[in-house]
Amino acid sequence: MLKRKKLFGIKIVVSDPEEAVSHVVKAVEELRGGYISFANAHTTVLAHEDRDFHQVQMEASYVMPDGRPLSKLLRLRGYSQAKQIAGPDFMGRLWEATKDGTLSHYFYGGSKKTIEALRKRLAKDYPELKIVGMESPPYRPLTDEEDREMIERINASGADFIWIGLGAPKQEYFMRAHKDMLCGVMLGVGAGFDFQAGTVKRAPEWMQKHYLEWLYRFWQEPGRLWRRYVVTNLKFIGMVMQYHRCRRKAGM
Repeated sequence: MLKRKKLFGIKIVVSDPEEAVSHVVKAVEELRGGYISFANAHTTVLAHEDRDFHQVQMEASYVMPDGRPLSKLLRLRGYSQAKQIAGPDFMGRLWEATKDGTLSHYFYGGSKKTIEALRKRLAKDYPELKIVGMESPPYRPLTDEEDREMIERINASGADFIWIGLGAPKQEYFMRAHKDMLCGVMLGVGAGFDFQAGTVKRAPEWMQKHYLEWLYRFWQEPGRLWRRYVVTNLKFIGMVMQYHRCRRKAGM
């Protein structure tokens, strides 16, 4: 298993992208039916404030440190090997590791425009990648019948990896609800579909390195993301400050 350490009550993977991808590929049979989450400041605050979402994260096979601040906090605690494992980067690395077609992929989420752009990108860059399904679900809850049909459709495809791009926390709740119902390994990567498809630009590397990726995303969609990034980031900073105060009082 990948090494994990608790951060704000959630067990976060302490590793690097190369090791994490290698492990997931090798352990695919053990991980079937489960799900992998990618945590950032937003989902960390949600898990801190919402008991149900906290449980969703606890039930994940792995929670990767998608947000750079999480891996930084782990390193400050002495886990020098903790690196950021961002969902979009993990996608590319896993595609590269399975480009020979030995393991298959199913994509569930994103808009029709995004799915089509992603289909073209994968056909161009990973022509041998085994893709067994790509679909954009409706922007509403599925009926019970639709849900059963979706489960049957994905399982019939024989998918080893099921990429879920519904956005947080919807995708995490979706994965928990379908745990042990879908036979592949679910990976909730949110905007990773858009970044990899090129329908949304990712922040320049210098902004990522300086913990400003959130600001770049905010500039792109301020109306939709202001609460997530302004309110949630302030709450996250408060959690970090409280965490360090508690550690100082405990003499740690």
